[in-house]
Amino acid sequence: MAALPRLDLRGIAKTYGTTRANAGIDLTVMPGEIHALLGENGAGKSTLVKIIYGVVQPDAGEISWEGRGVAIPDPNAARALGIGMVFQHFSLFETLTVTENIALGLNATEPLPALAARIAATAARYGLAVDPARHVHHLSVGERQRVEILRCLLQQPRLLIMDEPTSVLTPQEVEGLFAMLRRLAAEGCSILYISHKLAEIQALCDRATVLRAGRVTGECEPRTTSPAAMAEMMVGRAVGQPDRPPRPAPGAAVLEARALTLPAADPFGTALNAIDLTLRAGEILGIAGVAGNGQKELLAALTGERLAPVNAMIALAGQPCGRQGTAARRRAGLAAIPEERLGRGAVAELSLTENALLTGTDGPNVRHGLVRFAALRRFAAGVISAFRVVAASPEASAASLSGGNMQKFIIGREVGHEPRVLIAAHPTWGVDVGAALAIHQSLLDLAAAGMAILIVSEDLEELFLLCDRIAVLHAGRLSAPTAVADTTIDAVGLLMGGLHDAIAA
Repeated sequence: MAALPRLDLRGIAKTYGTTRANAGIDLTVMPGEIHALLGENGAGKSTLVKIIYGVVQPDAGEISWEGRGVAIPDPNAARALGIGMVFQHFSLFETLTVTENIALGLNATEPLPALAARIAATAARYGLAVDPARHVHHLSVGERQRVEILRCLLQQPRLLIMDEPTSVLTPQEVEGLFAMLRRLAAEGCSILYISHKLAEIQALCDRATVLRAGRVTGECEPRTTSPAAMAEMMVGRAVGQPDRPPRPAPGAAVLEARALTLPAADPFGTALNAIDLTLRAGEILGIAGVAGNGQKELLAALTGERLAPVNAMIALAGQPCGRQGTAARRRAGLAAIPEERLGRGAVAELSLTENALLTGTDGPNVRHGLVRFAALRRFAAGVISAFRVVAASPEASAASLSGGNMQKFIIGREVGHEPRVLIAAHPTWGVDVGAALAIHQSLLDLAAAGMAILIVSEDLEELFLLCDRIAVLHAGRLSAPTAVADTTIDAVGLLMGGLHDAIAA
């Protein structure tokens, strides 16, 4: 007798105002299956998994769990059924131990020593090396993810939902995660896996369901379907690789750091230790590293959010600027794309026209301290057109855009100010394959036009696709940059893990 589906969704629908996030979605996940959920930003994936986990209630449709109809009014009900979820953004308390964090997540009543023993046993069983007694602020990002997974595994889930689980892991950590997921599936647990990394989907998943505009557009078996074919199912058109325009040899140095040393700004930050960096005109330099190794501190120092102890530690176009703030560095030709799109890159409640002003108060859209709103609207409309931003108009709010479209607008806004240096932090983080291709092409075109570009990213495939040279930041120290042609993803991954002699292929 054929096994009953672990999870069976029929006709799931959810509308927010005039937006149909889910429109009659059917999805079946079998016991022991690793099932991928694919789709562009705004395709309805997040809404669907929130419905499965009880965070959001559907407007219509039926949910069956192991052959019987169920309602899932909240996450407690989901966990009681056997559904666990590891979110993309961790929810851990830095000052508590691993055991204390897991106890809070489980609402555990057992003594902490007994829980610690259970954590250690579960960690050993699935190869998740974590010390239950360690404080979270001492853990790497990969270790923190293991804590989140352990918290789910201790609930003995029969369905585990994972949202972009490899976005901040080294290649070696990804291999370990996949081994654990395969073992879990072999024991009968179902896994619903969300990722924009199609090569990972192909390597790991048994089946994939593809969403577009809130509807199911197809299913496939990833192992026999190419990443290009899956991308085409997601976006409705062929998606290739970006064109690499011819580029002359890099020009003069336009951004330099010399022995940049900076203490951590908070107890859980990372101190920068003797950072040396040179970025030349027409070059794309990548900085790889696992999150929490000083990227935030380095970006703050280079953009002027934090001042260097000595003015000469940072230079723009040959002029020392380490003691100058962000406004002075912008006037000298530096633009930045922050990691956080909303809150740092844009203000959700403001229109795109108003957001265009945030980093351009010294440009032609402002005269004698007065905003020229007609010129500003034309500037915003030009960004929307040039970068193919899907938005109702320049007066649409930033909050109304998908993550990928908001990222394209922020990049277009910064490029529109015609900087000499562009610093981009995680430029395609959480962005779908179509938007990522557009962003990658824009960065390559800008470098070909002579702009100096510094990319900070944990996505090694992205760095190898775009960059001329790559350096690795680990524990506040920056390795010597190496030409992409002279190294490998595995070698860079070892450097990200702290093996300082690994960058040579």
